[in-house]
Amino acid sequence: MSRYYVTTPIYYVNDAPHIGHAYTTVTADALARWHRLIGDDVFFLTGTDEHGQKVARAAEAAGRAPAKHAELNAQRYRDAWDQLGIGFDDFIRTTEPRQIEAVQKFMGRIYDNGHIYSGTYEGWYCVPCEAYYTDDELDPALDGGDTPLCTIHRKPVEWLAEENWFFRLSAFTQPLLDWYEANPNAVQPDGKRNEALGLIRGGLRDISVSRSAVEWGIPVPWAEGHVFYVWYDALINYVTAIGYHDDRERFDTWWPAVHHLLAKDILRFHCVYWPAMLLAAGEAPPRQFNVHGYLLVGGEKMSKTSLNQITPAELVEDFGVDGFRYQFLRDQPFGPDGDFSYEGMVARYNTDLANNLGNLAARVATVVAKKCDGVGPAPDPDSVLAPLAADVVAEASAAWADTSPPRALEATWRLIREANAHLENHEPWKAEPGPEVDRVLGDALEVLRIVTVLASPALLESTTELWRRIGLADADGQPDLPTDVAVPGALAWGGYPGGLPVEKGSPLFPRIKA
Repeated sequence: MSRYYVTTPIYYVNDAPHIGHAYTTVTADALARWHRLIGDDVFFLTGTDEHGQKVARAAEAAGRAPAKHAELNAQRYRDAWDQLGIGFDDFIRTTEPRQIEAVQKFMGRIYDNGHIYSGTYEGWYCVPCEAYYTDDELDPALDGGDTPLCTIHRKPVEWLAEENWFFRLSAFTQPLLDWYEANPNAVQPDGKRNEALGLIRGGLRDISVSRSAVEWGIPVPWAEGHVFYVWYDALINYVTAIGYHDDRERFDTWWPAVHHLLAKDILRFHCVYWPAMLLAAGEAPPRQFNVHGYLLVGGEKMSKTSLNQITPAELVEDFGVDGFRYQFLRDQPFGPDGDFSYEGMVARYNTDLANNLGNLAARVATVVAKKCDGVGPAPDPDSVLAPLAADVVAEASAAWADTSPPRALEATWRLIREANAHLENHEPWKAEPGPEVDRVLGDALEVLRIVTVLASPALLESTTELWRRIGLADADGQPDLPTDVAVPGALAWGGYPGGLPVEKGSPLFPRIKA
């Protein structure tokens, strides 16, 4: 059995989740569901990042203690993920005792290995990024000012001067280059791999691992008055959740078979700092980083200052959970930036879900009721749709394996469109009941069977209901979607047995007016 460990970044609790956070999380959830479907042993981790200066300031602005602020906003993330059907195996909070123990153990090992030393940091710092920057990494100040701007947040950075402990990142330039050469697929897509290599080849500077001017964090055991720099706290969550601090056997079971999903603005921390930290601690770097672009609204990255944040709940109210999930898995390519608009979401929902899948399910059920007394016939073994279905299953399977939900869903919908065209060509609603009508309707039901499985990582409620409507529920009336679909024959043409009751029901996807 293969193991598949997938993670999202852990999200700052300075504010509520928006659809950018949901995009990464829904993608991770769909990938986890696909890998469970094909029989892999899966572990899916998400959570919240609760320490650091940004969170402390947000708590102060809200008139709360940092711990209370973190607790309230962590729950907002859990509520949002529950609403979207996110089936994580663990939700980690960096304020938990297990995380504190793991961070101190992990960083202590780097310290004991001689890769951490004391010094003084003086330079620019972006609090929203929780990141240090040099002059050449920032944009010029506005209106003749003296303070440069963060290129991501377009806000003035701050000048810091404080005693810190430093990680000898510079010592890992060649080990990182050697690791990337030995693992050419470690970062996907290739453009992001090249970006990571560019950062390494451009020269690595030693970086702070502690803060002495911040109190809200995990204490550094060997340095009184210091807390760990929030990024070192955050990155270590990936090993905490699989037992680094207290269960070496479990840790070795899952590490390094991990697939990190992340946005491009945190590539430096994940694809440079994190593997170097692991090497310094005597551990193997992760198997793969999957880096995506920004989810843009009106051409801009979502932020509080631009007031373009959209919460998942706002869209679920209009499109339902499946409509929400389908939009962000189908319309947003995993890699480049994607632009979101409400109008585009309406168009995608009406075209793919209401008109294509919903219409296919409804018209098949209607004609089966009229021509077959409500009992679904078996498909034709030699149907012209059979070779197409085989191609679609192969293409969708490869796309899910390649972290490309849009390609997987596009392949799946190609089969739906061809099934609708097949019905149009044969018009069984006009024909007299008989073998030819049975073959056409059996073919359509077999397409629905295959599509329901292929689309189930994306569509939760509608695929479960559709499976029931075409008569494939278990003896207790509960849907029983198959597992181990990678086993030969599981999604091969001809799996719909026929002789099952077919129910029309209400529209799976009622059309939405723009």
